[in-house]
Amino acid sequence: MAIFNKGSKHQKHSEPLTPWEQYQQNAADQEQTEQRRHIKWSGKRLRIGDKLPKLKTQRRRSLFKRVTLLLAIFAVGALVAGYFISPLSHVQRVTVTGTDKLTSSQVKSATKIQSGVALWSVIGHDQRTSQRANQAQAQIGKVTTKLVGVNNVRVTVKEIKIAGYLVTGQNYRRVLENGLILKSTYSQPGGGSPIYANFKSGSRLEKMIAQYAKLPSAVKHNISEIKYAPSKANAERVHLYMNDGNEVYATITTFANKMAYYPGIVAKMKTRSIINLEVGAYSYSFKNKNN
Repeated sequence: MAIFNKGSKHQKHSEPLTPWEQYQQNAADQEQTEQRRHIKWSGKRLRIGDKLPKLKTQRRRSLFKRVTLLLAIFAVGALVAGYFISPLSHVQRVTVTGTDKLTSSQVKSATKIQSGVALWSVIGHDQRTSQRANQAQAQIGKVTTKLVGVNNVRVTVKEIKIAGYLVTGQNYRRVLENGLILKSTYSQPGGGSPIYANFKSGSRLEKMIAQYAKLPSAVKHNISEIKYAPSKANAERVHLYMNDGNEVYATITTFANKMAYYPGIVAKMKTRSIINLEVGAYSYSFKNKNN
């Protein structure tokens, strides 16, 4: 009978194992498998045990972060609520800029921006404020607001300028450069703006005002009266009386472009004259006046 080493699994046999030897070999293999399984599961249990303190630390950190976040949100909410309740959230002082004819009191009244109103109802609502102000005061075109410091507000107004006074019977009505004719009447026109006379058509008057609005300020202030004076050859003719003593004939549709030459023409004239801008640009003395 051949001799075999029972403890060696890898020994090669020259002859088949007997039933007894096969049984011993199987028992040894099973014991080794159980030992490896025990070591494997023991290792797992040790590794999970090692991780338990880390998991507890992570949970504490996560809880701390959530509590901190909640406290921060609560603090911010309390600060915001406190601000809106405190006097700091209300307008303390209002400064008005950009006006010409309007007063600060008129602007404050039209915009309803005054000391004591809530800042949140003013800042960021320029479009609504402009609409409200224009309804109350037609000369207010656009309003912009800016927060200055903690609770001071600067109100900047784009004022619609006065284009002149329209003759209506024995009275005068103020006309704005956007073509709007105000309802209020005056017994005398104000200074610095021309008088519009003989304008029967509202559309023709609007065209004339639109042309006037394009003129430089120096030329505007030199016009005393704009009289609608059509002729057979020119249905759009207007007759101007200037503050410097000259007179001008022009056409409504080309009025702004032609009046740009007025200062240069006057500089070359030796005496007060009549300037015709209907066709071309030339002047002649009052002695040769022929309408």
